[in-house]
Amino acid sequence: MLKKSLSINTFLLLLLVTFSAFKPQQSIPLSGTWRFQIDRDDKGVTEKWYLKKLSDEVKLPGSMAQNLKGDDITLKTRWTGSIYDSSFYFNPHLAKYRQPGNIHIPFWLTPAKHYVGVAWYQKEVDIPKTWSGQRINLFLERTHIETRVFIDGKEAGMQNSLVAPHEYDLTPYLTPGLHRISIRVDNRIKEINVGPDSHSITDHTQGNWNGIIGKMELQAYAPVYITNLQIYPNVKNKTAVVKLQVQNINKQNFSGQIGISAKSFNSKTVHQTLIKNTPFTVNAGERKELELTLPMGKGVQLWDEFSPSLYNLTASVSNKGKSIASQTAEFGMREFTIKGNNFLINGRPVFLRGTVNNCEFPLTGYPATSVDDWLRIFKIARAHGLNHMRFHSWCPPEAAFKAADRTGFYLQPEGPSWPNHGSSIGRNLPIDKYLYDETNRMDKYYGNYASFCMLSAGNEPAGNQVQYLNAFIDYWKKKDSRKVYTGMSVGGSWPVVPDAQYQVRGGVRGLAWDKQPESLSDFSAGIAKFNVPFIAHEMGQWCVFPDFDEIKEYTGVYRAKNFELFQQDLKDQGMGSQAHDFLMASGKLQALCYKNEIEKTLRTPGYAGFQLLGLQDFPGQGTALVGVLNAFWKQKGYIAPAGFARFCNTTVPLVQLPKFVFNNNETLNAGVMVAHSGKASLQNAVFNWSIKTASGGVVAQGAFQPKNIDNGNGIPVGQITWPLNNIKEATKLKIEVGIANSPFANDWEVWVYPAKAREVKTDVYYTTSLDDKAKAILDKGGKVFLNVAGQVVKGKEVSMHFLPVFWNTSWFKMRPPHVTGMLIQDKSAAFASFPTEYHSNLQWWEIANRAQVMVLEDFPAEFKPLVQPIDTWFLNRRLALIYEAKVGNGKIIVSSAALSPGLSDDKPAARQLFNSLMQYMASDKFNPTGQVTFDVVKDILVSPTKYQFNTFTKDSPDELKPNSNQNKPKTNE
Repeated sequence: MLKKSLSINTFLLLLLVTFSAFKPQQSIPLSGTWRFQIDRDDKGVTEKWYLKKLSDEVKLPGSMAQNLKGDDITLKTRWTGSIYDSSFYFNPHLAKYRQPGNIHIPFWLTPAKHYVGVAWYQKEVDIPKTWSGQRINLFLERTHIETRVFIDGKEAGMQNSLVAPHEYDLTPYLTPGLHRISIRVDNRIKEINVGPDSHSITDHTQGNWNGIIGKMELQAYAPVYITNLQIYPNVKNKTAVVKLQVQNINKQNFSGQIGISAKSFNSKTVHQTLIKNTPFTVNAGERKELELTLPMGKGVQLWDEFSPSLYNLTASVSNKGKSIASQTAEFGMREFTIKGNNFLINGRPVFLRGTVNNCEFPLTGYPATSVDDWLRIFKIARAHGLNHMRFHSWCPPEAAFKAADRTGFYLQPEGPSWPNHGSSIGRNLPIDKYLYDETNRMDKYYGNYASFCMLSAGNEPAGNQVQYLNAFIDYWKKKDSRKVYTGMSVGGSWPVVPDAQYQVRGGVRGLAWDKQPESLSDFSAGIAKFNVPFIAHEMGQWCVFPDFDEIKEYTGVYRAKNFELFQQDLKDQGMGSQAHDFLMASGKLQALCYKNEIEKTLRTPGYAGFQLLGLQDFPGQGTALVGVLNAFWKQKGYIAPAGFARFCNTTVPLVQLPKFVFNNNETLNAGVMVAHSGKASLQNAVFNWSIKTASGGVVAQGAFQPKNIDNGNGIPVGQITWPLNNIKEATKLKIEVGIANSPFANDWEVWVYPAKAREVKTDVYYTTSLDDKAKAILDKGGKVFLNVAGQVVKGKEVSMHFLPVFWNTSWFKMRPPHVTGMLIQDKSAAFASFPTEYHSNLQWWEIANRAQVMVLEDFPAEFKPLVQPIDTWFLNRRLALIYEAKVGNGKIIVSSAALSPGLSDDKPAARQLFNSLMQYMASDKFNPTGQVTFDVVKDILVSPTKYQFNTFTKDSPDELKPNSNQNKPKTNE
């Protein structure tokens, strides 16, 4: 017995000596120079490349493209991503952009190099003697997509994950001394097909890169170590349930204690719990699962967007009072739950104001892995009033969760799949199991982060989706109560998944501006059939003209060859000097659309939130310039974050207006509302209102009785009633509503016009036909107003709505609208009696919506119309809605908008604009600088546009597969 006792005591002594000889975790960084070789024929395993010294070198972490390894871009590059508009490959107009040395792909950004296939990475490492007997782990934070690891001459395993680190237990392979690590990386889509448009892999966004990024290291752990530490907050009971596993790789059983404690680390007041110790035993070579409850105490600090208080929880293994191993995890005390059609954060209703993150990282071509990079993104989003972010068909690295925790953002990462266009779910394909595996990995690595509140399996699936997604949701509801679950984020035509705890759907979004714009309507009817929270899927998608100054920002792995093509084409059409004006004018309309659509959601009681697509541009899918920020999250110059946050914030005053354009014999009636999603209700809130002129003069003001406002949307506050009969001239007014002693205020512009237009005496010949009389008048030096509404031939193929292009015309094969706002010569005396800015505003709706446009392809290069619709940047046609010119000896104004004498009271803006133009033509200021011939004017009514869009293929979008090089032309020049 004595001999056996000595043996056990000797083992424990040696065990403690071993543990005390090193820290609980040591590491060897693996960043730096690696040997490298491309394996185009996938013969490296057969030929045992892991036994030879590879011939090339790269720097890691990084991608092949960053290291300028791979292939040059050609027309035969095998992209990963659907090409919806193949006309680029066939269009003679774009032939010069298909020449070697001048390839300009318009669908997405162009990487420095491109490679899809197998590549090998190799490095020698020296394992220290102190690591003998330890568990050794290879940690590769993010690779793309499949890795196989070889140590010297032995294979250590294979992993495939787009969402989590690839980790390999190398304990059996690494002894003290020098070893060779060879890593085979394969970025091909093989048996597991997540869908080539998935933002986890597609060239539309981050790109299908090959490489290893983020933290790369060998890690040494004690033979008894903690793994899979998961924390489940219970706010009501002020406790945290801690689930973990203790692994013992020794050949002897181990008995000891595990102690857990938590300490806040980012709040002004430090809160620390007592240590709770629990004895346990784990057998040799086995794993012990433990579930412990940690009392957080009375001073517990909760996490939300307003107070993102965080804790470090430490779990320590000890034996006889000496620490053996420990593990630390960040978490926040919060509960994100659902009640009815509301999301709740710690029991309080919260409205989600979100944007979609599509993995746009144009400098690197892969997602950021540093907390600072993500802090920058979340802080910018916060400055625009947002509190939520969805990750479209991808999951960000750990740094994003850390940054979101610190800034109080609610995140919806997704399974890395858009299983459509070449993939589908629910059909017993490998993707079915892979999505379970991937979301389990997401839960394991990121589940403790407070910001990880929501989970979707991916985006817009095909296949037997309802049955599959119901089962997916039920699985996760049982497994992890820390989050809420939906099926996939989908458009409005997708089937409803009944078991979803919340819905992310299209179909209940947008602006109904085929009718007169107003701010009375909401989305109540659309969400009424849902008894769970409803979030608007990919709301917005309003386009803006490219910012060509952005081209110089592309100093990393990508070049904006798409922007270069659009810029050169604009120059070729004679409008290069107008690029910035087009950006600013279209941007003002884009911002107006976002304001009105966001406010419509905020007027809707029971609406749970929205996800913009997006606050920032989407660089792929034909180039979708839908953001008020560019792909670098930088401002474009037409709306500042503070301006955006006036209508997108925790608290937003709202007005209900039946219209925005009035006659001066009417009364302005505006209901005042508020949407509030604050940390607490508003107590005795005083709402002030004012009506001001464009110069800032106050013409009316008032305040409502103090009110208590709970969290919710569309809460009535009061009514503004103000007769307009004191407004004698055409006037733009601004209504502003603010909350006293708060930063919250919002404003709206309205226009008031005389009910009876000013009488104008003029010798202008008004006509709807360019007849002989018109020609004779012009020949004699007279004046003609030509209304060609409904008669345009040269331009009839261009569809103008008041709303701008949706997403982009390429992705939808030139689906209308084709116009992105208007550039207006607002300083011209032509608009002296018609208040306007240089851009579209709501008084222009009745004039411009569904109006024809004229293509000025035969006009002089320097010719600028008074009102110039801005064409889609894929075609860059020079357009006009209203122009003035010298014709022969006379002068003319031509309008394809329906402007005429005697317009009725329901067209006050059109009537006033026509009157302003008549006053202008009657004055000595009417002196057009541009000169055109009578035949050029007439040709607009006779001849079609010389260059018109042609798809050059009958393939439907779904048939334009990402790897279908056979669809590309052999010869077409």
